[in-house]
Amino acid sequence: MTNRIEPATEPFAPAIQAAFDKIMPPGQPPLVLFTTLARDPRLFGKFFSASLLDRGHLTLRQREIVINRTTALCKSEYEWGVHVAIFATKAKFDEAQIASFVRGQATDECWSDEDRILLRLCDSLHAECDVDDALWHSLRAQFSEEAVLELLMLAGFYRTVSYLTNALRLPLEANAARF
Repeated sequence: MTNRIEPATEPFAPAIQAAFDKIMPPGQPPLVLFTTLARDPRLFGKFFSASLLDRGHLTLRQREIVINRTTALCKSEYEWGVHVAIFATKAKFDEAQIASFVRGQATDECWSDEDRILLRLCDSLHAECDVDDALWHSLRAQFSEEAVLELLMLAGFYRTVSYLTNALRLPLEANAARF
């Protein structure tokens, strides 16, 4: 697969290099998605200002369930693979759960009831761009209003990321997981 837009190359603008230094592990080059967005400092800044990878109202596991399910539903092997490679162990996903993100259902036996609510949310947003009253009630029984807002924003942001990675035809990162 060939990028439709070539990534920026070094030297990067100081603000962009500082962002790379902050988010990338030492010795690892920035992801192709990041260097592609670095072609335009304004767009790069807007993208990173929308990031929800900080400590918010969700646990790492909850956040990664939403990201992995959303990117899998959007067929973004690039982004799904990066998140599985970096966060699957920390989020305590097993092989059945990793496979279920791509080919499974919220009802798969590998998921807890709490996990299923998040998967159902992603499935509903993907299919309907909405949340029905029954699912909303389940979400509110488990999450604060602020956490529900974060869940909705997270799913929407990673749908946008999926649009970017798919439409730009970004090559898969070497160390990323594969569908």
